[in-house]
Amino acid sequence: MSNIYVGDLSPGTFVINVSKEKEWGIGQVQSSIDDKITINFENVGKKTINAKEVELKIIDINGTY
Repeated sequence: MSNIYVGDLSPGTFVINVSKEKEWGIGQVQSSIDDKITINFENVGKKTINAKEVELKIIDINGTY
């Protein structure tokens, strides 16, 4: 589970999926409605995830972790 408050995941926020799919690369939040977050990842495209089931980490715009 993510320690991130879902309200912090506004459109434009850069994240990585640290729980499972690290190879997805850096993602940019497209939308966040309740626990459903749509993110456009650099290596796999757009994914809709459940924030209760996936651990995300917010990163800065330069992509540092």
